[in-house]
Amino acid sequence: MLRERSDVYGTPDVRKYLGDVRFAVVGGLATRLYMAERMTLDADVLISPALLDTVETALAGSGCSKLGTLTIGGSTWSLPEGGTSLDVIAPDEDWIDEALDSAVTGPGDMPYASLPYLVLMKLGAGRMQDLADISRMLGSADSAALEQTREVIGRHRASDLEDLESLISLGKLEYEQE
Repeated sequence: MLRERSDVYGTPDVRKYLGDVRFAVVGGLATRLYMAERMTLDADVLISPALLDTVETALAGSGCSKLGTLTIGGSTWSLPEGGTSLDVIAPDEDWIDEALDSAVTGPGDMPYASLPYLVLMKLGAGRMQDLADISRMLGSADSAALEQTREVIGRHRASDLEDLESLISLGKLEYEQE
């Protein structure tokens, strides 16, 4: 069932590696707040690009190993525990502070991206998995969450509003088929 959730995929407590830096969990782990979980092999966090050097220094000092640089801004790291990888996403976008300010508390009392900003990020990525995630998240969203999402997308990616409506419709159809 699409609405089922379990505790199969845990979120590593990245606070011990990031220090006092403001962040929000994003990516596949964050989608779990808004839809049934899906397989994901890494953890992703969003930070301000101005803090990337600080975060990378903290990660290196905590025994993490840098694996590479992300083309969208940021870097990929291997955490010392259990071989988990961490993508530190630091895009140069004008909405990052808004996204971090609107974070919601999720598992482990960690900050997670709110639905509108998670959708915004996934629209920007545009991969098939991201579009499927958007459709499923919005398919189960209530009208208030949909309006908030439309507002955020309208301010930051107005050209994607028509696609957003299509993804909402597809998601609603998918949930009706359950």
